Amino acid sequence: MALRIVVLEGDQTGQELLDQALRVIAPDVIALEVELERFDLSLENRRETKNAVCTEAAGAMAEAGFGIKAATITPEGADDVGSPNRLIREAIDGKVIVRTGRRIPGVSPVAGIHHPISVVRMAVEDAYGAEESRRDEDGDEVAQRIEVIHRSNCRAVAEYAFRTAEEIGGRVYGGPKWTVSPLYEGMLKEEMDDAAERHPEVVYEPLLIDATYAGLLTGRADGPLVIPSLNRDGDLLSDLVLPLYGSIAGAESVLLALDDELQVGVAMSEAPHGTAPALQGKDIANPMGMILAAAAVFHYAGVAGVEDADRASRAIYEAVFETAAAGIRTPDLKGHASTTEFTDAVIEQLR
Repeated sequence: MALRIVVLEGDQTGQELLDQALRVIAPDVIALEVELERFDLSLENRRETKNAVCTEAAGAMAEAGFGIKAATITPEGADDVGSPNRLIREAIDGKVIVRTGRRIPGVSPVAGIHHPISVVRMAVEDAYGAEESRRDEDGDEVAQRIEVIHRSNCRAVAEYAFRTAEEIGGRVYGGPKWTVSPLYEGMLKEEMDDAAERHPEVVYEPLLIDATYAGLLTGRADGPLVIPSLNRDGDLLSDLVLPLYGSIAGAESVLLALDDELQVGVAMSEAPHGTAPALQGKDIANPMGMILAAAAVFHYAGVAGVEDADRASRAIYEAVFETAAAGIRTPDLKGHASTTEFTDAVIEQLR
């Protein structure tokens, strides 16, 4: 029976890199039957359908359980179609985003970082979608924002962080600023403490968010790490952690919807970068992150019991990094390979 994957097509270089990733997971390359169901999430089609395509794609993904998404344009303006990522997260009840930075062969890391670091981030609520307002007050102007988090989302982040640490043999490190915000940010810390009791075999080192940043930059955060975070903190942490490895290229971003037992119900992966319009049509953009996103989909399919999916996932990861180790890298990694040449080399390694 073929593995069904919902493909969310995107914009500009995002779509070009998605096409490269789909070459890698072709059945004649990975020896696994795959059924791709495509939805056009380009800005043009989102405008034309008034975002109905996002709803349709989310429904298909909730049914299939697996998706891979190209980078898309989020237009400015309150009257436009907005962010497809937000719409899809809400539609599939996505709770957690996992982004893992790792060493890229031939690329020098920053701050002595050698081991993988996974940021396990709340996917909804917090500063995103918060209610905002402004008002005049005593000759001044006041802005305020009402942020909300649910304990269920904090529990999902904390529990998945400890499960990830178990999987990679790492420790749970960091946390929110619970001393300044004991009720709001303290809710995540409470769930982290509870998860630590459920997983006594995992090393647990809770730190305030500022100390977490300091540890990452000074090299004190050694060994495989998993950092649980609120939505806003996780967004910022991802933008720091991934470049510590010299590039955001060697990473994928995975949105997870979890059931009542906090088991993965839907996994949608993508590259963590944007649409890079300046690189469109030049065949020089790095497809590594998008190919790794495809590998991540197969990993979660393997966890769900799809036969040979985990084998395919491991083969893709290894082929990507063996290709980089062989010196076949795109210009952003000080190499000379084109987008197509890098993908060709990965496919050759796979075969």
